[in-house]
Amino acid sequence: MLETIQSPQDVRRLNRAQLKTLAAELRDFLLHSVSRTGGHLSSNLGTVELTIALHHVFHTPEDRLVWDVGHQSYPHKILTGRREAMATLKQLDGISGFPRRCESEYDTFGTGHSSTSISAALGMAHAARLKGESRRAVAIIGDGALTGGMAFEALNHGGYDGGAGLPDMLVILNDNDMSISPPVGALNGYLARLMSGRFYAAAREGAKSVLRNTPLYEIAKRLEEHAKGMVVPGTIFEEFGFNYVGPIDGHDLDSLVPTLENLRHAKGPQFLHVVTKKGRGYKLAEADPINYHGPGKFDPAIGLQKPATAPKQTFTQVFGQWLCDMAAADARLVGITPAMREGSGMVEFQQRFPTRYHDVGIAEQHAVTFAAGLACEGLKPVVAIYSTFLQRGYDQLIHDVALQNLPVVFALDRAGIVGADGATHCGAYDIAYIRCIPNMSLLTPADERECRQALTTAFQQNHPVAVRYPRGSGAGTPTDGALEVLPWGQGEVRRPGQRVALLAFGTLLYPALQAAEALDATVANMRFAKPLDEALVLELARTHTALVTLEEGCLPGGAGSAVLETLARAGVTVPVLNLGIPDAFIEHGDPAKLHSLLGLDAAGIERAIRQRFPFVDAA
Repeated sequence: MLETIQSPQDVRRLNRAQLKTLAAELRDFLLHSVSRTGGHLSSNLGTVELTIALHHVFHTPEDRLVWDVGHQSYPHKILTGRREAMATLKQLDGISGFPRRCESEYDTFGTGHSSTSISAALGMAHAARLKGESRRAVAIIGDGALTGGMAFEALNHGGYDGGAGLPDMLVILNDNDMSISPPVGALNGYLARLMSGRFYAAAREGAKSVLRNTPLYEIAKRLEEHAKGMVVPGTIFEEFGFNYVGPIDGHDLDSLVPTLENLRHAKGPQFLHVVTKKGRGYKLAEADPINYHGPGKFDPAIGLQKPATAPKQTFTQVFGQWLCDMAAADARLVGITPAMREGSGMVEFQQRFPTRYHDVGIAEQHAVTFAAGLACEGLKPVVAIYSTFLQRGYDQLIHDVALQNLPVVFALDRAGIVGADGATHCGAYDIAYIRCIPNMSLLTPADERECRQALTTAFQQNHPVAVRYPRGSGAGTPTDGALEVLPWGQGEVRRPGQRVALLAFGTLLYPALQAAEALDATVANMRFAKPLDEALVLELARTHTALVTLEEGCLPGGAGSAVLETLARAGVTVPVLNLGIPDAFIEHGDPAKLHSLLGLDAAGIERAIRQRFPFVDAA
């Protein structure tokens, strides 16, 4: 049946029994497709029935579906004409792992970061109201994303009529971190259908009109809210001005479809609570949804397997081990993560130091200011956060940490090219957005050993410091148990050469060394983007014909710009070639291929230098 589905119009023609057959086929296709490409699995297996029900009931794309984060949108992509394209998922020139407006008219809002869906859907609902259109807007948000403050800001606005009128919109809470006990399930399904139906709404509104302007009105209103609160946990959403319905079984199409049909015709802001199970239908993922959250390629019949040979240590693992070692050495250390315990390598730290570990949820702004509060009291907070997620706490970084010059360490994982997750997760901007903040410093270690040293160095400072490092492994330099520090603000010459000097920031040091062998060039490991080793920059400018800066970050405002500013202040004129990420968003794809396309591998670096400075080929 799945092969007959070319668009949601085909889904809308199916009866209930056929929808169940489609769900089974879609889940099977999804499992085998992701096993061949890698990608998000557990979350997508959990939204199969919900996705089918949404496209069956709502007239997409006229009705707008907004998927929060979007890592659970693979069933949506498959049902909207991209089934065959799933073979190219997250690959260069293939389809994205997240919704993208340029990819399909059914992707009404581009996502990748969390907690944005309610705001976007609310904007779409008000736009429809202003334009006199009858379409609906639906936000599908997970219980994890609901921990983000932005989601509650949108709820606070969505249920408030400030004169513009209340929006006709639906928020669906996809709750996949709990289960409905058997005694509650059937009753809840019945209550959900009853409370979402027109009869219930008409009876409620009729009663309100009769009682309005009488002393009984407030009593009846409170009685309804409290009576509803006794059977459903929706009082908080009712207080925001949303009509709460649920919870219902998100895998039961017999409950989902009629409930959504009723809510599609309901006026004003509606809130539907559905309960789903991550990894649904694949027992290995159900039992271990974390490891099956974003697996690489695997055999579904066997499941995830440990590699035959131990992989190289990743930068994330280096950070995790350092965090534990430093916590053992200094009782002031407190570790903070915005819902990325596994991704940031903090599992062992949580186990060993549970009272000094804080997962604040998907709330980056709170994470940064929470760290500032800890630092005010003499503690030494370490915020483990992806480069692209620190962007979400930027005002707090400036206002709450840097302005007060508080000693907070920011461990910026996934700096630079991230590969498959694409533009939304590419850590391209941290050098530029940190370098311009007073009191802030930024270290760019070149390898695993230097990463550990950089973290130790940052921790010893009495002001805010960030350490950026990429996803995956690096050169493979071994780390030991020592907590060594780097000389503050100093780089080093790693290879002496002539005529051209390559100034490398971060892990591009190693392809720079390869290119330098062919060019007989000097290579400097700069280590610090701020404070920049200006003495080293000026010395290299004095002793070389040309300089080349290399960074896995955006060129505008980046480390190369810092070098140019230093030369300008000193009145030094020397040709400079800046290599890095151009002023463009970087698409998803294999990291090695992306580095090659950007000219940031050894061959690309050598080629760019020969093109810019022909004298290197002169006899």
